[in-house]
Amino acid sequence: MRIGNASGFYGDRFDAVREMLDGGPLDVLTGDYLAELTMLILGRDRLKDPSAGYARTFLRQLEDGLGLAHEKGVRIVANAGGLNPAGLADAVRELAAKAGLPVSVAHVEGDDLMPYGDGAADAVLTANAYLGGAGITACLRAGADVVVTGRVTDAALVSGPAAWWFDWAPDDWDRLAGAVVAGHVLECGAQATGGNYAFFTAHDVRRPGFPLAEIAEDGSSVITKHPGTGGAVTVGTVTAQLLYETQGARYLGPDVTARLDTVRLAGAGPDRVAVGGVVGEPPPGTLKAGVTRIGGWRNEVVFVLTGLDIEAKAALVRAQMADALAGVAAADWTLARTDHADADTEETASALLRLVVRDPSADRVGRALTGQAVELALASYPGFHVTAPPGPAQPYGVFESVSVPADAVSAVAVLPDGTRTPVPPGGPTPPAPNPAAPAAPEPAAAPEPAAAPGFPSPAAPNSAAPDPGSGGVAGGRTGPTRRAPLGLVAGARSGDKGGDANVGVWAESDAAWDWLHAALTVERFRELLPETKGLPVARHALPNLRALNFTVTGILGAGVASAHRFDPQAKALGEWLRARHLDIPAHLLPAPEETGP
Repeated sequence: MRIGNASGFYGDRFDAVREMLDGGPLDVLTGDYLAELTMLILGRDRLKDPSAGYARTFLRQLEDGLGLAHEKGVRIVANAGGLNPAGLADAVRELAAKAGLPVSVAHVEGDDLMPYGDGAADAVLTANAYLGGAGITACLRAGADVVVTGRVTDAALVSGPAAWWFDWAPDDWDRLAGAVVAGHVLECGAQATGGNYAFFTAHDVRRPGFPLAEIAEDGSSVITKHPGTGGAVTVGTVTAQLLYETQGARYLGPDVTARLDTVRLAGAGPDRVAVGGVVGEPPPGTLKAGVTRIGGWRNEVVFVLTGLDIEAKAALVRAQMADALAGVAAADWTLARTDHADADTEETASALLRLVVRDPSADRVGRALTGQAVELALASYPGFHVTAPPGPAQPYGVFESVSVPADAVSAVAVLPDGTRTPVPPGGPTPPAPNPAAPAAPEPAAAPEPAAAPGFPSPAAPNSAAPDPGSGGVAGGRTGPTRRAPLGLVAGARSGDKGGDANVGVWAESDAAWDWLHAALTVERFRELLPETKGLPVARHALPNLRALNFTVTGILGAGVASAHRFDPQAKALGEWLRARHLDIPAHLLPAPEETGP
């Protein structure tokens, strides 16, 4: 089965749908349009217009691509339904009718948990459970050409069609887990084909193609892309995406739990990477749900400090604004030392002092406050200016991840003929525990995968529990070290999950992995990234990928929409880590005159 991706987020490359349909054979084309921030945006759209709430870009893409997909026999599956999958399904039917296309459309609903919380006082804007792929499977089995969903897991866009194609049973755990891993690789589009890749200078990534997976009946897959498209598919690009926004060795989902510590990768030709060995376990009895709220109002002013006495200039501004900020709920100052000594341009001689204010009242952080900052223009530090005129307060959102009982969510597949088919929670219901029996221990590790042709020998099974690292001297050859950036020997990719961030770090050789595994402990991680000090940090080792995955709890506050920090989605946290210097064995580093990875 050949299944492709044409969208990794709401706002991704518009032409990707046509590019994927034109570029080569496909059986199914998927699109991921939903992220935590997107749900907040769609929720605000729905407040203004109850008929809104879905990704309108998807509909515009189908104006160009629906006829081509029908002609080629390609099924389309997307979560673009957002908060209104029924409305989007109706819009797709209307579009098909206008074009004279005999296209059958189905949708999956039931993820919407509204009303949620304590009513108006709780200010909940959206609440959605993350459904699995079973509803998609049911729609495709009923003959749907287009399936749109609300909130499903990103990987379900692939595992649902795969279960339909191969007629897998709900308890085919290993097969489903393999498809979930393939889905996780595809879900962010060009991030699997060289986009946002740590070693991007080794490839032409000016316009990466979008990825596709060739999935086999046993759940294994080959990740590739259409011939002639840009970017690259390598073990490195696939590893980077596997580590993205994951937390721990167990990748929990509504249909199956995929063991990331069993995944094995191998090159299978130019721009082809084989994925196999994935072990699956039954899903948990709960579903993740995302809840968004309007958190209050925010505003900001950025003061430009140029030349000498930067710290003193910043202290003066803080003192002059103190009275104005006295009644504000939260005021955060950040001084970015972007200035350089003896700079040859004014911009490179300047630092940026950023003030961010938040409050339940829009008036308290509106123009009345920011205007007071501007009133300092002739009465503050020499060279006073700001980057923008005072603006009104803007609402900000907060995101919360919660767990809900799987059997409390009533998912429904609405088939092309309008039949409403309930979708049970993934997998068979486990038997009730016997109170007289001793509790079964949590499995510490998945079974060691059997050797398979084309894959390197699997590493010893890894504990699913966090591993802080033991420190000490790395295995393998020892010798002189050199102070150098971590990124010379390791790649990284980072991202957000609500208020938490994850940083995946991997090595590209066994020798570098031996050193990385021993050297990059939780303690060393905190030393290299001082902003993580005082926050819970968990480390998980994934030896088959030569990778470590760190989760930093709470570093993003209430999530991306709250704009808690400079990089609100932690997209560059991994690159900051790679830029930090530490003592690295010289034999792992390129020669001093070389600069590549």
